[in-house]
Amino acid sequence: MYTVTLWEFAALAAASILVGFSKTAVSGANTVSLAIFAAVLPARESTGVLLPLLIVGDVLAVGTYRRHAHWGTLLRLFPAVAVGVVVGTVFMLWAGDAEVRTSIGAILLLMAGVTVWRRRAAARAAAPEVPAADGAGARLKAGSYGVLGGFTTMVANAGGPVMSLYLLSAGFRKLGFLGTSAWFFLIVNVAKVPFSVSLGLIDGRSLLLDLLLALFVLPGAYIGKACVDRINQRLFERLVIAATVLGGLQLLLR
Repeated sequence: MYTVTLWEFAALAAASILVGFSKTAVSGANTVSLAIFAAVLPARESTGVLLPLLIVGDVLAVGTYRRHAHWGTLLRLFPAVAVGVVVGTVFMLWAGDAEVRTSIGAILLLMAGVTVWRRRAAARAAAPEVPAADGAGARLKAGSYGVLGGFTTMVANAGGPVMSLYLLSAGFRKLGFLGTSAWFFLIVNVAKVPFSVSLGLIDGRSLLLDLLLALFVLPGAYIGKACVDRINQRLFERLVIAATVLGGLQLLLR
């Protein structure tokens, strides 16, 4: 197993709680978890440790919001996401720990900017529960967001803000947003497992650590489900953005 101190394990446990919380309450908040994992563990290997925990959170989110998914949107996204995952895998083949750490830091800062943009989009007037009918513009937007989301999720498990921005810009409201996002990340993260195994990011050592940390994802998901209707979204997202920026700068300056 990875050698970590008691305080480092406590930090990973807190990050795992946030993984569960983000999956059932505030999508994209696990960018903070990403920064913590990359700071405590080797940056490249941290993505392999985090992936199974994200899948546990995805299963819990699907169990909660499975009836609210919009499958037309998902089917439109998946081909472009597959391209992004392949590009991300090629990048991970030659990237060392320093390159991955720098990339994760840069992606976190990019995602912070994306999240600010997402919050402005969310301030628009109420939109339909699902997006409008398909068209050339919708396919182009799905393709561009899908490739970027696939790349960021493969390299840094950081596709949440990209997909959140896409779903909000497409007109999703809370339940449709959470249901579509839950199914999207469950399918994509499970599909990433063979790639991560082939890159050596998931092995017996990482799975042993995951067995311990998965216990902390469960209460996080429960807290998120209990808080989703009462959470002060604006304040929480401001805190998430600030923590993400600090985490990204820490990785870039490390």
